[in-house]
Amino acid sequence: MKMFNKIFLTALLAGGIAGLFLGVVQNLTVVPMLLEAETYEATGGHHAAETGAEGIVEVWSPEDGGERTFYTVLNSVLVGIGFGLLLTACYTFRQTVSLRSGIWWGLAGFAAFHLAPALGLPPELPGDTAAEVGARQVWWVLTVLATAIGLWIIVFQPARYLKLAGVALIVLPQLFGAPQPEVHGGLAPDDLRSTFILTSLISNAIFWTVLGLLSAYFFNRIGEQG
Repeated sequence: MKMFNKIFLTALLAGGIAGLFLGVVQNLTVVPMLLEAETYEATGGHHAAETGAEGIVEVWSPEDGGERTFYTVLNSVLVGIGFGLLLTACYTFRQTVSLRSGIWWGLAGFAAFHLAPALGLPPELPGDTAAEVGARQVWWVLTVLATAIGLWIIVFQPARYLKLAGVALIVLPQLFGAPQPEVHGGLAPDDLRSTFILTSLISNAIFWTVLGLLSAYFFNRIGEQG
């Protein structure tokens, strides 16, 4: 019970702060690009309706302004706490973690959950074409697992042949390739899409770095006080 409380409190504090930071960064950088892309999507959807297209379903989305900001920050905080739980649980297997190693743990999380999947399935703007959802989800999950396990093997297994196996495990999903649509692109301009992908990856890299640093700090502080 004591260890569970330590994990939970560490994740709550570190994940909450890092998630709040991510929410602010996304509202300043990513959200404006999403709003711009939605204008192209709205124009495309209006054109499709005029030409008699059927099956268009209106999906709820938060209103622009305070409501969108609130839900973006809330989602980021919840995601931060969830990833904080994952990182802190990993720390328990190592017993001790320094601030420096916490940053490396955070960067490993970024590589597994964002960088590796983005090589096959980059972040999407509203109106972008995409392959079938189920196939993309399966590839994403397998890529995250393969990358995380591969990194673990590379870092913590001393045998060279095992490290090579870890590298192979990371590369394997990329060799098979992610499910792709028949036609690439979308309604938004290509330069907006490229900027969005780069900005999304940078903001998440910063988030994971902050999360790794804070989770290592609180993990050690709570342990000292307990």
